[in-house]
Amino acid sequence: MSTPSLPEAFVALEPFVAEWARPTRAERYAMRLSKSQGELVEFYDAVAVHAEAAIEHLNRAELASLDERDTRLLHLLYSFILVSYAVNIFDQPKIPDSGSAFFDCVVEPAV
Repeated sequence: MSTPSLPEAFVALEPFVAEWARPTRAERYAMRLSKSQGELVEFYDAVAVHAEAAIEHLNRAELASLDERDTRLLHLLYSFILVSYAVNIFDQPKIPDSGSAFFDCVVEPAV
């Protein structure tokens, strides 16, 4: 049996770690664009159940001193936020009516 890559309380989210625990916004956005709307909804619904508890868990630690498991959980929450727009507002992975416009973040948060 392998060691969980997330804190024990969030092992139910392990199936999403490989694809969604991405360290940069660009990687998370590329993942969002590569998924069907159904896959985005599946990820969103799975994380939504644990989101409040995950935030409470992460708020107990200093951001600069998160261990690897907590950092992965934080990255999942970042992906959850990014996917929430596609699920709750756009109803599709891409921003509607944006044509070829694209916003690329050049600076990542210090985590």
